Amino acid sequence: MTSGSETDRLALATPEDQHTAADWEKATAAVLRKAGRLSESDADADVWNKLTRTTLDGIAVAPIGTSAATADLPATGVPGAAPFTRGRLAEKPEIGWDVRAHFSGLAAKDVNEAALLDLENGVNSLWLHVGGVLAPAELGTALKGVFLDLAPVTLDAPEDPIAAATAFVALLGELDVTPAEGTNLGADPIGAQVRGEGAISLDVVDAVAELAKQAGTLGVVVDGSAIHDQGASDAQELGYSLAVGVTYLRRLVAAGFSLEEALGLIEFRYAATAEQFPTIAKFRAARRLWARVAELSGAEAAAGGQRQHAVTSRPMMAKYDPYVNMLRTTVAAFAAGVGGAEAITVLPFDAPLGQPSVLGRRNARNTSALLISESHIAKVVDPAGGSYAVEKLTDDLAQAGWAEFTRIEEAGGIAAALEDGSLLGRVEAVVEAREAEIARRKRPLTGVSEFPNLAEVLPERPANPDADEVRRYGASFEALRDEPATGTVFLATLGPVAAHTARATFASNLFAARGIGVDVAGATDGVDALVAAYAGQPVVCLAGADKTYAEWGAAAAEALRAAGARHIILAGKPGEKTVEPSLVDDACSVGVDALTFLTTTRAHLAGEGADA
Repeated sequence: MTSGSETDRLALATPEDQHTAADWEKATAAVLRKAGRLSESDADADVWNKLTRTTLDGIAVAPIGTSAATADLPATGVPGAAPFTRGRLAEKPEIGWDVRAHFSGLAAKDVNEAALLDLENGVNSLWLHVGGVLAPAELGTALKGVFLDLAPVTLDAPEDPIAAATAFVALLGELDVTPAEGTNLGADPIGAQVRGEGAISLDVVDAVAELAKQAGTLGVVVDGSAIHDQGASDAQELGYSLAVGVTYLRRLVAAGFSLEEALGLIEFRYAATAEQFPTIAKFRAARRLWARVAELSGAEAAAGGQRQHAVTSRPMMAKYDPYVNMLRTTVAAFAAGVGGAEAITVLPFDAPLGQPSVLGRRNARNTSALLISESHIAKVVDPAGGSYAVEKLTDDLAQAGWAEFTRIEEAGGIAAALEDGSLLGRVEAVVEAREAEIARRKRPLTGVSEFPNLAEVLPERPANPDADEVRRYGASFEALRDEPATGTVFLATLGPVAAHTARATFASNLFAARGIGVDVAGATDGVDALVAAYAGQPVVCLAGADKTYAEWGAAAAEALRAAGARHIILAGKPGEKTVEPSLVDDACSVGVDALTFLTTTRAHLAGEGADA
């Protein structure tokens, strides 16, 4: 620091370590040119366009944040104060965040056994699906031995929320305990309709809220994950949650609750995905938006803090190679914690297969334990606050979420927007866009569309009859894997291993995503060796380097066709420098519509192709 000057400042880096945006552009452009993504004639500044990605909400996410991007953004305030962007609470609780375990599809005794085990090993609260397998009258058995004054319980009873709430409040009275702070009777009739579990009856909100007031608990959940599970984008989830929250507020105030009382009865639930920065921004934006709703409603500023429960995304999980789900849920839990969620549910890695195992539940609760106690993620309030990139993304998501909320309100509110199909129509457009990216593997799914393991044996799990229906992102690829392919593809590898391995690996992984195995020719030094390795498979895929293609790729294609190949695929792009398009029937390279390509390949393997 230089003293005695009006320009005194704290230098956080020495002069040689301070760089301009132009310096970054130059260094980054050099890397992209080396990778072939920029030409020598391209300007260094083109790196921004090359590295900026666009979310499904049309939000541009730059590769790095800059002060210029946040210069005109509104103030985020401080933690614990409106607009609550930086958190509802001024300080982190000692526990970090509430580790909340989810139970559904289990009989009362099984719920009790699993819940006690979880509570003894790091879980703080319970989220129970009531109805279906677990009847409201069985809550006493399910919660036997649980200290309800210490462990909050959140109910999820879409079929009969009043019966579940009544039974739970009666249990509290029978045990003569004051429920733990954060306990929620969980009424969410709109979320139940979105999940296809009933028609909207807002009378439920009045009745359950009255029970909650008497018992001293929360009474209502706005479950944004309900629309997320149907394929909604982040902004659509935000807009939906605001519209539902406003509907419940209006209902409660009309029923005689003060605005502040109504606000204090509601908890919001959002999905956390493995898209780390959008998830962080979503939780921050949600608090800001709800504070704005409270402000416009005339509430006291302190009443606008949004309680948040995060659940790791169901759609992002996969039933194939399910152990990868642990990586997805770890990133999602990290992002939700950094984003300020007060309670986090990590779903077990094997949940897509049915009822989670003891191992799945243990790994789920330990994910939060490791993040809180060993990585110390929960030590700091709003650790992403001040990051140019996160602040910009938070503002962009808030703007997009408010725009969606406005569209829903203009349609007449959430009930009208669901009835006329306008909201779900917009969600469907997002689903189509996501599916297109997944089909072209621009949005890779490890273990499903990328690096699938055809030899894996899936662990068996009992069915969960109460599991919610979700649109998993990998469902199209999983459907391809569900039915084994007829026969294998002959992978005609041209030249030595070093020459063909890159394209052979790419093609093998692509075929495996469809459940199609390959027979590999191995190293070959010419057409004769290649034909000698060929065993008459109807589908052949040529895999080699451009140089090899130019030298004898055409001869290889003609020889294999003469030997019986009915459908020849080129790994790479046909052309003058590789193999003439007329000599092959199909091609695969980066960006190919994998679903269409693999479906076509399967048809030819089964003898159903046009030239079969």
